[in-house]
Amino acid sequence: MWHPADGIVLISDPRVTAIPVHDNGEPLVEVRGRLRLDDRMADEQGAYGRLRAGLLDRLERAERALPAGYHLLIVEGHRSIANQRQTFDDYRAGLAKRFPSMTPDELYAAASRYVSPVEVAPHTAGAAVDLTLCAPDGTEYDMGTAINDTPEQSAGACYTAAAGISGDARGHRKILAAALEPAGLVNYPTEWWHWSYGDRYWALMTGSPHALYGPAH
Repeated sequence: MWHPADGIVLISDPRVTAIPVHDNGEPLVEVRGRLRLDDRMADEQGAYGRLRAGLLDRLERAERALPAGYHLLIVEGHRSIANQRQTFDDYRAGLAKRFPSMTPDELYAAASRYVSPVEVAPHTAGAAVDLTLCAPDGTEYDMGTAINDTPEQSAGACYTAAAGISGDARGHRKILAAALEPAGLVNYPTEWWHWSYGDRYWALMTGSPHALYGPAH
């Protein structure tokens, strides 16, 4: 039976949803041409390659802080509300089939380990980025799991602090954090690849009285 990980605040937590949003009006801007962008999550509208201007500025700062031989590889940024809702609903439905004894509240919380409920989703605000590390030739470093591996697929290895990964993978996750945290980003602890700035989860984790970014179009 699924149970929440001790000490992890899920994005569906009422403390997150209670954070007010005071959108500062920053535009969505193109990642391409400023940082490396992977096309595996490309959508027809190109939303995956856009982020709020303030977040992209911070990612460029993080890129400059990486050790020689390492680069950020952006996989997904902005996500439409419709796409976000469909992804959450599909994952929750899959969990319901796998764990038929779970209550609706348990399913909602369990799904939020991997996909944000649309009402608090940082990707729809352009405030979250899924990313990894790569070498100068584009080869991706071992991070312990693939980006977007679910907790079920990875046996929990997608959790940022997972114990059952190699020393190399753990070291690479630390390199990523050492560049992103000083730039002001926060990690979602159930997904090593998911980092955000200016959203409600960021606000709770940093003590900000409000989020900087709401849903963007």
